[in-house]
Amino acid sequence: MSVEDEITEKLQLALNPVHLEVTNESHMHNVPPGSESHFKVVVVSDEFNGKLLIARHRLINKALAEELAGPIHALALHTLTAQEWAEKGSAPESPPCMGGGK
Repeated sequence: MSVEDEITEKLQLALNPVHLEVTNESHMHNVPPGSESHFKVVVVSDEFNGKLLIARHRLINKALAEELAGPIHALALHTLTAQEWAEKGSAPESPPCMGGGK
């Protein structure tokens, strides 16, 4: 199973999201082709209601502890409640990589 699929599966189980996007952004960084090390995750879940941003991120970090200890080098998180998602409608684009010789 790919790292992207593992992230998706674990977040589905942990947070029962109403919306989930997992995007492998490794190609935007100075890594070998086919790498799975840099991800952008957009999660919309009722589990985030009443929680501060740090608490939301901790829920994700707990669910993905194994991946964060291994293959994941970078994880851009966008954690929203259903109401926040309705107001925003999308997550910001990731900026271009400025490190690693690119």
